[in-house]
Amino acid sequence: MTQESLVPREPAAVSADTPAARPANNTVEERLSVASQRQLVWWRFKRHRLALISLGIVLLFYTLALFAEFFAVSDPRDGRSARALIPPQSVHWFQEGAFRPYVCAVEGGRDPYTLQKIYVTDCTQKIDVAFMARGFEYKWLGLIASDRHLFGVVDVENERAEERIFLLGADMQGRDLYSRIVFGTRTSMTIGLVGVAMSLTLGILLGGVSGFFGGWLDNVIQRTIEIIRSIPTVPLWMGLAASLPPNWSIMQLYFAITVIISLFAWTDLARVVRGRFLAMREEDFVTAAVVAGAGWHDVIFRHMVPSFYSHIIASATLAIPFMIISETALSFLGLGLRPPAISWGVLLQAAQNIQAIALTPWLMIPAIPVIVVILALNFMGDGLRDAADPYSVTESA
Repeated sequence: MTQESLVPREPAAVSADTPAARPANNTVEERLSVASQRQLVWWRFKRHRLALISLGIVLLFYTLALFAEFFAVSDPRDGRSARALIPPQSVHWFQEGAFRPYVCAVEGGRDPYTLQKIYVTDCTQKIDVAFMARGFEYKWLGLIASDRHLFGVVDVENERAEERIFLLGADMQGRDLYSRIVFGTRTSMTIGLVGVAMSLTLGILLGGVSGFFGGWLDNVIQRTIEIIRSIPTVPLWMGLAASLPPNWSIMQLYFAITVIISLFAWTDLARVVRGRFLAMREEDFVTAAVVAGAGWHDVIFRHMVPSFYSHIIASATLAIPFMIISETALSFLGLGLRPPAISWGVLLQAAQNIQAIALTPWLMIPAIPVIVVILALNFMGDGLRDAADPYSVTESA
């Protein structure tokens, strides 16, 4: 026996062709062979880490919109001049070495020379912050009555300005900016969903009819799309929004703005659907459905559309940021939703001049959720698009 034979050797790597590796490969192949298209898209989407994180952020914002009353601290329409333009308060998490969050009291006054309202922080007066605290009463979705909130001050009976909590400050009317941003999330996020639902319906219907039938109907729809796309979008929105009656209710304005945005957002999807239909209408499964006696609506919605629904979902996800930006821009310019409606665009109306930004920079805070949501939706849409594309080779971010 030689000395070299006594030296322990590392086990050889298992080749993919060896019997030890075959069961694992066979298991993966079996899973892929029986997986549905939805499962394949989800497995590919999970590999896109940035899109997965963005999905969590989007779900967080929609949760915030659904339970806005619970997450808000005070009534978003409860304003008092005594607490106008209170700056944001800092939360201190520990007292005497124990976890006991509090905020310092704020005392208001006026500058004797400029008569400008000023606030002084007095940390000798500590206002305890409690979780699951009682606050203003509300009815969630108009059904469930409650007065519980995620957090609030311990003593809710005392309504003095220096004993309230203003995490993000207050606006000109003394209304809590944090609570108004939470309620504005519901309006801005839902207007994206409603608008996308309407534009999806128009895009799939008109694009499907155009690609399936062709001929003069295809020419009419395509020329209509070209005319709509040639019109400058923002001036057209401004003109249509300015034509709305000023005495309309908040709900009427909400749906009117949604319809206006949706009427000019379906053209891109309609062209994509038309191209897919032109390629698929000669496929065997479409011919078999037609020969079997299926109507054109059944062929379109039961056979052709489901074959690329993943792409439609990705397109819808990328269209929601467009809807949110459109509503925010119109409301910021005063041509969309108007007070007392609450949306991110309405909140940003208070920061339209340099003086407001210089003296009260916290009024620009509503722009932060707009940026975060738009980026998250775009990243999530990119991940869905890559996951739905069978030829994509994009790896996880």
